[in-house]
Amino acid sequence: MSERPASDAARGIRRGIRRRLAFGLDTGVALLLALALTVMVNYLAHRHYARADISRARFYSLSEKTLGLLGAITARVDVVVFFQPDHAAYDDVVNLLKEYQHASPHIRVERVDPNRDIGRSEALVRQYDLTHLNLVVFSTGGRTKIVGGDELTEIDYSTVLYGGAPRASSFRGEQVFSSALHSLTQERRPVVYFLRGHGERDINDRDPYTGFSAIAQHIRRDNVEVKDLLLGEARQIPPDADALVIPGPTKQLAPQEIDLLRAWLNNSGRLIVLLDTGPSAGLRPLLEEWNIRLQDDAVVDPARTLTGLDLFVNDYGIHPITRNLRDVACVFYLPRSVEPAPAPNDAPLPADSPRTTVLARSSPESWAESDLEQKPMRFDAMRDRRGPISIAVAAERGAAPDLDMNLRPSRLVVIGDTDFLSNGALSGGNADFFLSALNWLLEREALMAIAPKPIDDIRLVITREQLARVFWTVVVIVPGLIGVLGVGVWWQRRT
Repeated sequence: MSERPASDAARGIRRGIRRRLAFGLDTGVALLLALALTVMVNYLAHRHYARADISRARFYSLSEKTLGLLGAITARVDVVVFFQPDHAAYDDVVNLLKEYQHASPHIRVERVDPNRDIGRSEALVRQYDLTHLNLVVFSTGGRTKIVGGDELTEIDYSTVLYGGAPRASSFRGEQVFSSALHSLTQERRPVVYFLRGHGERDINDRDPYTGFSAIAQHIRRDNVEVKDLLLGEARQIPPDADALVIPGPTKQLAPQEIDLLRAWLNNSGRLIVLLDTGPSAGLRPLLEEWNIRLQDDAVVDPARTLTGLDLFVNDYGIHPITRNLRDVACVFYLPRSVEPAPAPNDAPLPADSPRTTVLARSSPESWAESDLEQKPMRFDAMRDRRGPISIAVAAERGAAPDLDMNLRPSRLVVIGDTDFLSNGALSGGNADFFLSALNWLLEREALMAIAPKPIDDIRLVITREQLARVFWTVVVIVPGLIGVLGVGVWWQRRT
């Protein structure tokens, strides 16, 4: 009788061992399957994933222009971030280039710390002839474009007048990087000439009030070659000219020079004219041929000015030049009106007539002041015109949009101010407005008005007690509760 219970006990023990083994085997298989499933999900997530920028400022999101430019790149582009990690723009550069790398499989980014990677740094210095630190090097097919760290941020010096320190106001990374990529993929650099010899603004002048050296530097950063042109000496528009700028002449152009400009425009030329209030330097008849009307006036807007001389404008016409300027304000300085000429008797214009579009206009509270000697200026219903007043127009003449003809059109932009591009006035969207107009003339839509991203200084100010509470809550209490819950579940399943 004692042997039977012993054998039953042995069988019970063996059944228990088998159950534990089966349970352990099931658990092991389940863990292996879970591990395999995790690996498969991560592999698929690595190959096929979606990204979205849900931040308020969308600081690193790329514009449609940049995405289109990256989509057209077919050759490998090597990007070397030769930056010190403690540089103010380092994190922004790295995060922005991650977006470039994600948008194009041909972008390869390498980060090199000059303070730590001594061997690699020396090799880069020899390879690219680098002379200083904090650079981003773009290279492809034997061509190289180097971007300096000082080009990536715009500095606001306005606080210096009140004893403050200069501060970074905006980040120009996308604008500069896209320009570098565009220059590498372009076979030839466009050439833009600035007319001289009639009292125009000088692109070599660094004076904050009269000089144009800053806007010339902006143009060169967009991979455009900038040159001077003395038309009286050259006696022709240079054959390599892709566009011509007349920056505020104060003296009359000779009739022969006007004829050269007219013939060049009629032969698919591209021209920007900047004219301040006052004499039109003999250009009025030429502009009238393009259905552009000039008036001897100044546009005044008491509701959108700080000093009485400046004019804030954010009302733009529908045109490729202004497509990406909707949230940017330009600051003009007593501009003159520049308007499309009305058709005579509302008659339809001929098919080959220039198509003129308003680019920027003042607010309805403004007016066109005809008495320029009046101090202060007041609206006179008998002589002045109520706003909105157009102060910049674009005109195009060539193949009509509805005709399937491969003709290069002539293009003209006229702006009723020159002061807004002076070295000390390149605030707001002034440079973006001009560069967008220039890129429209050059048919470089990929670079039109990629605006800098404003830098917001957001700080979280808390006391030591608040910081301690955050630490205990996030680091101790919440993980501890999760751990206790896990132990409770394990104990319940075990029993």
